[in-house]
Amino acid sequence: MPLQSVIDRALAETPPGRAVWVALSGGLDSSLLLTLAADACHRHPRPLHALHVNHGLQSAADDFERHCHRLCTQLGVPLCVERVSVGRDAGQGLEGAAREARYAAFARRVGDGETLWLAQHRDDQAESFLLAALRGSGVRGLAGMLASRDWQGRDLQRPLLGVGRADLEEAAGQLALDWVEDPSNTDIALDRNRLRHALMPLLEARWPQASASLARSAQLAGEAEALLGELAALDLAALGDHPERLPITPLMALSEPRQRLLIRHCCQTLGLPMPPAARLATLLEQLASRIDAEVCVAWPGAEARCWRGGLYLLAPQPSLPDGWQVAWDGRQPLDTPLGQLASVLEPEGGEPLTLRVSARQGGERLQQPQRGSRDLKRLLQEAGVPPWQRQRLAVVWHAEQVVAVLDATGRAAVPCAPGWYLRPSREPPGSD
Repeated sequence: MPLQSVIDRALAETPPGRAVWVALSGGLDSSLLLTLAADACHRHPRPLHALHVNHGLQSAADDFERHCHRLCTQLGVPLCVERVSVGRDAGQGLEGAAREARYAAFARRVGDGETLWLAQHRDDQAESFLLAALRGSGVRGLAGMLASRDWQGRDLQRPLLGVGRADLEEAAGQLALDWVEDPSNTDIALDRNRLRHALMPLLEARWPQASASLARSAQLAGEAEALLGELAALDLAALGDHPERLPITPLMALSEPRQRLLIRHCCQTLGLPMPPAARLATLLEQLASRIDAEVCVAWPGAEARCWRGGLYLLAPQPSLPDGWQVAWDGRQPLDTPLGQLASVLEPEGGEPLTLRVSARQGGERLQQPQRGSRDLKRLLQEAGVPPWQRQRLAVVWHAEQVVAVLDATGRAAVPCAPGWYLRPSREPPGSD
């Protein structure tokens, strides 16, 4: 199929009237993609924008940006430039940190429901497959890049994923297209460049269709990954369909591969980072040895905890600092280290007063209707508040009496003391 027809078809598959964005680095692939997209959108009118992310990581970064401005001016395509700061201390390597900063820029610019086109092609997919295999990745990693997927409410597509690099170079030559070469692309100290410049030529000299075959294997791995996702969804539904909390006993009745699959599926559903293989193995070992144990297995950006027969998957949750306290009138939204308490707390009669809000220290007691003074720790246990959430609770005092216990959203963790009433701050008085 002619390359322009590939782009025309991709444009036809996007929602009518929705904007299409092209991630423009300034290299051959993205410059060609934008050029073909501009032609398609001229013949089939559609809002088209280019987005360039300047990472500022090399001296040529400003040359990339200037080229993008020139190209977009020639094509009549609006260009947005995002200058980002790439963190180097996050433990994910420079390339990983740059990718995270780049996708954060995409999220800021591309609106919900809009389409973002990336310029990766078939040879990129073949390299991704090989890199994943060399790392010992499973089906998820071997599947490489998807041609199309929903990403944070945006439609992320790679229209060139089935096209080889040689075809792109030929098309660029026919169009007399200009682009900027990234100097880092020749640095064979980087794994992908070593594959591209040293290994792939050897493979293709012996097997001319090596790139196409490897990309085909990635596609088949993607189909297998989709089927495994369907299996995990069925298992999740059978266990109650709550990805944030899995019942441990039926979870452990599954085979170990299905346990691993289901936990990864739940993390993906919740938007949590995937657990490394070693961390996941540790988690399953602890669950198998003692189902009622208070297990906590953490990995960057997520953790798994066990309580009352459930496996909880969640992002790490900070506690209120020890000794934290602040005055509050009970009416205005209250800023805390964990966010804003957007609630109104008033005594019967609603007279103005001064309250004190503090972190839990232990030993607090709270009056309960028809039950008298009760130990707060026991009340939280009875209310089913998990232990890791209890240090996030704000205790509200009137003089020396605890009158309410609020979570980070301003809701009552247990009933307020008799004669005290809590409502959202946006709710008009008397609506309860």
